[in-house]
Amino acid sequence: MSIVALPGLGGMVDVISKERNLPKHAVQNALREALLKGYERYRKTYRPDGGNFEEEYFENFDVELDQENEGFRVLATKTIVETVENSDHQISLAEVQEVAPEAQAGGTVVVDVTPKQGDFGRMAAMQTKQVLAQKLLDQQRRLIQEEFQDLEGTVLQARVLRFENDSVIMSISSGIGQPEVEAELPRREQLPSERPYRPNSTIKVYLKKIHEVPRRKPQLVVSRADAGLVVDLFANEVPEIEDEIVRIVAVAREANPPSPSVGARTKIAVDTLERDVDPVGACIGAKGSRIQAVVAELRGEKIDVICWSPDPATYIANALSPAKIAEVRLINADDRQAHVLVPVEQLSLAIGREGQNVRLAARLTGWKIDIKDASKYDYEAEDRKAQAEMAVRQARIEESNRYSDNYEADGSESNDDNYEEDET
Repeated sequence: MSIVALPGLGGMVDVISKERNLPKHAVQNALREALLKGYERYRKTYRPDGGNFEEEYFENFDVELDQENEGFRVLATKTIVETVENSDHQISLAEVQEVAPEAQAGGTVVVDVTPKQGDFGRMAAMQTKQVLAQKLLDQQRRLIQEEFQDLEGTVLQARVLRFENDSVIMSISSGIGQPEVEAELPRREQLPSERPYRPNSTIKVYLKKIHEVPRRKPQLVVSRADAGLVVDLFANEVPEIEDEIVRIVAVAREANPPSPSVGARTKIAVDTLERDVDPVGACIGAKGSRIQAVVAELRGEKIDVICWSPDPATYIANALSPAKIAEVRLINADDRQAHVLVPVEQLSLAIGREGQNVRLAARLTGWKIDIKDASKYDYEAEDRKAQAEMAVRQARIEESNRYSDNYEADGSESNDDNYEEDET
């Protein structure tokens, strides 16, 4: 069998494997695909009409690497036929029977179609080099996706490598003994209190996304601002969460507040089905040891742990902690609107700096919360206002229903008329 020489083939595979953190078989697959593309370019060069081949034309071709003899061969699987119409895909029965008398039409044979060393020219070699670079990137992307797809939404240890514009490029690993892979920490996923990040420093990050399509930046996107990071940190610190005795019901986090004068803050609602377990106390720990470990990892971020309740009024009051609430009025359950009555001395605490406390409470509970001064609250006026708004909304609903009924009636009559016309 003929061979096209590739001096230093074995060493080249080893070097690429180490440089790209790819297993040898992945490098060999990429090289075989690239060489096949080079062979296609060689065939196009010698095609009389100079045209392109169809996309699937070379599907029956393959490249065989010979590391011992440092070269490669091109092989084609051809169908045995009586009369050959396409010599790239078919071979005559008479020709095969000269070697294998028992051969029959309809079978297949593998034929060596390796070009001569001199025929595999400069253009084909350039095509191979270009395709190899792309195939290696594809292999890296595919392996990263396979390696990390089950880790998306989990917390990993990361090391700061370098900075690109506003992003921090980090290295992460899927486990002990696994090679490190680059990941991007975009500015929007960073904590302002941590900037500037120090090279070679290690922090915990939340694996937020794995990009499947090619991109210039790293394929993996990590976060320090995602609420999932807080959930995972608590799960690691609180055994009752890991054992499913305590569950985290909801989390609202503001890691990048709209104003630099407001610090990062998180509210977390917890619950338990065990009568003898205090879910909030379990998360805080003895002398605050558990929650302080989480706070330390998040560089001093303020964290409120509150008790979830199936009663919306109780849940809203708890969510506005540490403010003391006088009363919660559920003004409109359908639109999830609530008035929270607070003593005047608790107003600023309930609202929070630049509205952060009430904003997070609303996100945590899913209710629109309106903080009111309890001493000035007019029950009758607010009730009348709520009833008027409900009446307007109900009128709009009824009007919409009537319009919908009329439209359906008109449409059915129109369809009947059209049907009758078609019949005639």
